[in-house]
Amino acid sequence: MPVGTSPAALNLAEHLEPAHLELARDPVRVELPADVRDRIARCRAFVLEVSASGRAIYGVTTGFGPLVEFAGRPDSAGQCDNTLFHLIVGHGELLPPAVARAAVLARLFSLAQGRSGVSEQVVDSLTAMLDTEFAPAVPRLGSVGASGDLQPLAYVAHALRGNGNAFFQGRLMPAVEALAQAGLQRLVLDGRDALALVNGISVTAAALGLAVAQAVRVRRMAELLSALMTDVLGCGTEFTSVGLLAAFGHPDVAESGASIRTWLDGSTPSGARPLQEPYSIRCTPQLIGAAGTSVRHAGDVVRRDLNGVSDNPLFFPETGEVVHGGNFFGQPSAFAADQLNVALVQLGNLAERQLDLLVDPCRSNGLPPMLSPLPGQHHALQGVQLCATATVAAMRRAATPASMQSLPTNLHNQDVVPFGTQAALTALDQARLLRYLHAGLAIGLRQAVHVGARRPQAPRLAAVFDRLAQEVPPITEDRPLDTTLGRVADVLDSLVSEVEGA
Repeated sequence: MPVGTSPAALNLAEHLEPAHLELARDPVRVELPADVRDRIARCRAFVLEVSASGRAIYGVTTGFGPLVEFAGRPDSAGQCDNTLFHLIVGHGELLPPAVARAAVLARLFSLAQGRSGVSEQVVDSLTAMLDTEFAPAVPRLGSVGASGDLQPLAYVAHALRGNGNAFFQGRLMPAVEALAQAGLQRLVLDGRDALALVNGISVTAAALGLAVAQAVRVRRMAELLSALMTDVLGCGTEFTSVGLLAAFGHPDVAESGASIRTWLDGSTPSGARPLQEPYSIRCTPQLIGAAGTSVRHAGDVVRRDLNGVSDNPLFFPETGEVVHGGNFFGQPSAFAADQLNVALVQLGNLAERQLDLLVDPCRSNGLPPMLSPLPGQHHALQGVQLCATATVAAMRRAATPASMQSLPTNLHNQDVVPFGTQAALTALDQARLLRYLHAGLAIGLRQAVHVGARRPQAPRLAAVFDRLAQEVPPITEDRPLDTTLGRVADVLDSLVSEVEGA
């Protein structure tokens, strides 16, 4: 029995959701119902039948990419080696184990659709792997997001065959050693198995799905922190008016306004603020709601990718067809990831500007500069703000769209490519950076109350403040806050997950 079993379970007969991908960071049990196993077996039998007939099938009887006009290796094991070995040239930092495991989960659900012609033992091996703490070591760079995520998925298959490196319990080691420690057998593949493992957009879909799952939370964090800031500063709440936001005509904006309004229930304005607040308070429903629209769109797109089939060719035993095409071309997720990326950067801009307002005595109702109890002797939020500024600058630089950066490659076989993998991984990076911007703002709000701002009046916000205060003692003198940022980001994740019922 594999080491590290888990009670978490998914079913290959059901739909895969972005939030499910986060389960793969730990061992997860994936159930393979009999009807799913039957359709995989039927498709596999069809592949063997047409292969034996002498019919030309891409990657089974032929070379790959522009070498399709040449015959492939005559032996199945050699064809597998051809498929994988020429792709083991990736570089750059390794994907986090949780991302690599999420990609395996996404690939498993795609193969289980019974259109890829993969053998049952491949599905069983991926299922067994996910129920352990094994993770393939996958370099970040190598995929152009067309013909699937060829190179990163080749590293998945490479590690499962006992080659290269892998992680076990978070430690990097030779893959053969990681397999042994996880209680897993080396995966044996033929040529069709190998191509089916690498010829889909599962790394792109996994990265975008993880980005969406986090983006759902950071959108809610932005609403929560905007409400908390409104209450702590004693701002008016007219900007959340039901009629006002309904007149704007954007449902997600109205929903964000309703969320902020719900958080603020029980709060009354102090009367000390101007008639109209800066946009970083007054326009929060419009900004956060628009970001929510982009998050929702990305979620819709990635659900289709996670539950679709992106191989080439596809096999239809019920009609006797082998269909060659381009489902591996990850343009939908590339566009969605870039749009999500832009929305996340704008949420970062908002958090950074809200922190700036909070530490500025000219706009914070006279709170001390940098929220320091002894300005000059102690600097309180000064370092946090510097880090926030650097983080926003990094996010902005990374916001250049990848989805239209097409470069021809592969003897012009891939003459136009979407770069969806890079777009999705960047969106995931941005969602994670945004957590730290929100954590810095939350620390600032906690400190603001310590140096003279009012305690939140809204009961729900007061409870949130108490959770933050438990985690972050007041800054009475300067101290390192780097690990505190991480802890507060986790607290905020927990708070919004509780609100969402996750």
